Amino acid sequence: MRRFNAKQVLVGRPLDTSRLGETLLPKRLALPIFCSDPLSSVAYATEEILLVLALGGVTLLHLAWYAAAAIVFLLVVVVASYRQTCYAYPGGGGAYVVSAENLGATAALTAASALLVDYVLTVAVSVVSGVAAITSAVPSLHDHQVALSVGFVTVLTLLNLRGVRESGRIFAIPTYGFVAVIYVMFLIAGIRLATGTTIRAESAQLPIHQAGTYTGIALVLLAMRAFASGCTALTGVEAISNGVPAFQKPKSRNAAATLAAMGILSVTMFVGITTLALVYKVHVTADPTELGLPPGTATSTALAQIARATFGHVDVLFYLVQAFTAGVLVLAANTAFNGFPMLASILARDRYAPRQLYNRGDRLVYSNGVVLLALAAIALIIAFDAELTRLIQLYIIGVFVSFTLSQAGMVRHWRKELSTGPAAPRRRKIHRSLAINAIGAALTGLVLVIVLITKFTHGAWLVIIAMPVLFLGMKGVRRHYEQVARQVAVSSTERPRKPARHHVLVLVASVHAPTLKAIGFAQALRPSTLTALTVAADEDAERLRQQWSEHALDVPLKILHSPYREVVGPLIAYVQERAAADPDAMVSVVIPEYIVGHWWEQPLHNQNALRLKARLLFTPGVAVIDVPYLLQSARPQETAAARTPSGPDT
Repeated sequence: MRRFNAKQVLVGRPLDTSRLGETLLPKRLALPIFCSDPLSSVAYATEEILLVLALGGVTLLHLAWYAAAAIVFLLVVVVASYRQTCYAYPGGGGAYVVSAENLGATAALTAASALLVDYVLTVAVSVVSGVAAITSAVPSLHDHQVALSVGFVTVLTLLNLRGVRESGRIFAIPTYGFVAVIYVMFLIAGIRLATGTTIRAESAQLPIHQAGTYTGIALVLLAMRAFASGCTALTGVEAISNGVPAFQKPKSRNAAATLAAMGILSVTMFVGITTLALVYKVHVTADPTELGLPPGTATSTALAQIARATFGHVDVLFYLVQAFTAGVLVLAANTAFNGFPMLASILARDRYAPRQLYNRGDRLVYSNGVVLLALAAIALIIAFDAELTRLIQLYIIGVFVSFTLSQAGMVRHWRKELSTGPAAPRRRKIHRSLAINAIGAALTGLVLVIVLITKFTHGAWLVIIAMPVLFLGMKGVRRHYEQVARQVAVSSTERPRKPARHHVLVLVASVHAPTLKAIGFAQALRPSTLTALTVAADEDAERLRQQWSEHALDVPLKILHSPYREVVGPLIAYVQERAAADPDAMVSVVIPEYIVGHWWEQPLHNQNALRLKARLLFTPGVAVIDVPYLLQSARPQETAAARTPSGPDT
């Protein structure tokens, strides 16, 4: 009878390593897997621009046109820049890899720390914004945003643990559905506006109370802050260049084509949503009282207002937009669930992260990285009470740090290529790529400065602290592994050395089956000396001596007396004395240990054994050997056989 395996039910059966090639992605699945974040960012990028400009009142909302135009231009440049990376680094050209090869370890770790922070924020922001879309359609759920967000992160974690290709099929539906309903909304809005219909958002008549007077430098800073907030539309653009190895062949060409498709979709949707928001006179603020609403009122997102105004009384279409928006926003976190574990694995390979993050799990995904990302995102969501506006302020610092370093690294890469003296056609191609990446590096560097200036006092300082902490942490991990490597290194002439003597101590409590098994194992080691060791009070000591005599055990029994009834302390002291008395010898402590089949049995046994092992691990010259003894509950096959009646003798 097969035992129930909860892990296989949740994440599926293990996959053989030879099936890794089956997980490679065609373009139709790569788009929703790697591009759900940048495609979904258009759902809230426009709103972030309007939120900032609302601080200056209705008269400044027209500046959204200029902010949107600058963002579109920047998006086109960044997409073109990362297309060059796809071709130059078919093995995966994330900012860490590009920086490591072209700018050095310091730049690489800076890029890695920025990306790790960005991936955690991507999960938090994407899920929380998806929940905001749900609460815009169902306001009664507004007070449950934290629980809903944590629940969605948990579901995403389980889906990603099942494997990239399998989860990609699930993610394709909301991603393509979101793109389709947005373009349907544009079509209906275009038809209605072309026929002379005046469309206004539900908030168009609500006043916006300006937070202050913005002129001169203050106005410039406000416009820069609006632009910086809208740059959330660029998040996730680098994911495809990171994941080129996951594409089917030809990998670079398919990755570049998918990146171009994502750029076209993102630009057109962002322009369309921004245009409708301004035409419909959508008003949004972080504080509903600024719109004349009662405190605590749940306000609709900008996209929800646009959809409701466009479709009028056709509620089915409005709820369809909200459903697909919520779906794609929540699943946009999948971009990070692909990027974070892969980057963590590369860092672990280079000894900048714990080795556990390097290996793939049962389903050929980096499961430890997936779980670590989920836990970090959940902690962030709870800490910020699932408030999108507060989380957004932290968001794009890391994005533009990695953008800038990656593009600067590509400039250095192309200069190296030129130094090899390529042929004329190849040389022209390199010059074109160099120009594209140089423009990308300059623009993203400029935007990084703008973001730092405008967002520092609004929460971005947390990211600026977190990145150096991660940087120093990775340096510390690398230093630790290097120290360990030096300490355990051996020369080519060194050979294994036998200890001069081998003393074996078998810990016993009474004479039973586990004790006899442990003594038999110890005798098979053929030690120099073999001693049975116990701690017992007077009456227990006498009982054990009698049992020892009855079983005629030819092993000396050493009984330690403990006046304060402590077990572990006297045993540790005795073992340490034996080891110190003969430094050239090895002392092995053999511990018989029960193995139980049920979790609730574990606390009932082996507690002294656990404490002993923990203490003895730090004693020089001492080895600890477990001799397991399986109790009946740990032998399910034997138990089943015992319950099965035997047939008649033949």
